[in-house]
Amino acid sequence: MIHDIMPGTEEALLKKVSSGYIGFDPTADSLHIGSLVQIMILVHFQRAGHKPIALVGGATGMVGDPSGKSQERNLLDEATLAHNVACVKNQLMRFLDFSGENAAEMVNNFDWFKNMSFLDFIRDTGKHLTVNYMMSKDSVKNRLETGMSFTEFSYQLVQGYDFYHLNLHKDCIVQMGGSDQWGNIVTGTELIRRKNGNEAYAVTSPLIKKADGTKFGKTEGGNVWLDKEKTSPYAFYQYWLNASDADAGNFIRIFTLKDQKTIEVLEQEHNEAPHLRILQKALAEDITMRVHGADALETAISASNILFGKSTAADLMVLSNEDFLSIFDGVPQASIINEDLKNGLSIIDALAGKSGFLSSNGEARRELKANAISVNKEKVDENYKITKSDLINGKFILIGKGKKNNYILSLMD
Repeated sequence: MIHDIMPGTEEALLKKVSSGYIGFDPTADSLHIGSLVQIMILVHFQRAGHKPIALVGGATGMVGDPSGKSQERNLLDEATLAHNVACVKNQLMRFLDFSGENAAEMVNNFDWFKNMSFLDFIRDTGKHLTVNYMMSKDSVKNRLETGMSFTEFSYQLVQGYDFYHLNLHKDCIVQMGGSDQWGNIVTGTELIRRKNGNEAYAVTSPLIKKADGTKFGKTEGGNVWLDKEKTSPYAFYQYWLNASDADAGNFIRIFTLKDQKTIEVLEQEHNEAPHLRILQKALAEDITMRVHGADALETAISASNILFGKSTAADLMVLSNEDFLSIFDGVPQASIINEDLKNGLSIIDALAGKSGFLSSNGEARRELKANAISVNKEKVDENYKITKSDLINGKFILIGKGKKNNYILSLMD
């Protein structure tokens, strides 16, 4: 999990219990799984006996970090940022222990920037770093051709001041972050050295990539969020369950606290029966439990068994409406009315005409001839008609295409 580390960091951390921090961006009201790398680094930092500080950037969120960005971000107002900060804090509290001798701490950089004047900042902080030094950073050089506002150019100075402030008031000696943050973090160490002569250190982690080259943490629907309202626990669980074998071996080392021996045993069991996806299940269960809790994990596993296991129509019929909707959260839905079922709804019409689940009647017929279509987990042919007896709780009909694609017809009241 280490990409770059400043010389002397390890020796400094071995001397005594130390404070270290990572900054989290509050431009949304939830973190996504891309943030889990940094969260886990703070978890390891605390488990090693040190004091983790999670900085939520209420002030820097108003500026916008140019690192890795091709264009300037929209800036958020104070009220929106305050809401986002509160949400992010709640998510971080699921991972870090805020009690004990090395209790984790949450800070918001808006607290020390809100009453600071621009003149005070450029007089007391800006004078310590040259424009040449700031221009040498990759986050700046990569944007020179397309253009960068002074607001974004000043970001590294603002972030550097965060490190200085925490070093001065919290005895924080190390800042950690993604590898794209190296320039900003080193700016902080330089500012600390020049302003008060203290030693400070930088550690970065590699940016996580999937084995197939696609972006980690992204799906067709966008980011995989930690907030269950944005990404359901079932969809969250499925993201990890669908990891490739190569990715699962990497992810389980990064995102869980399982020890080396446990992981190697899991890998051996997985290699002996890859179709059982033992490694992926262990990964998905561990992370879903940590992020969403035991009840949500149980629902996610039940959903997976119903969707991809050997469940039958009888298993579906015992579900309550709430459980059904929870299990199939995010599955495409279309509405039907009683009149549609009066004389039976043709399965072809249900797939294409009424719902638009498939693009055409022709595609529907091809899938039916390939024996790929099921109604409430039971295979059907092109002559099948859906009736009221197919309704789950008098409300829903589950249509499946192959092993992974599901659609819901919902009877309107």
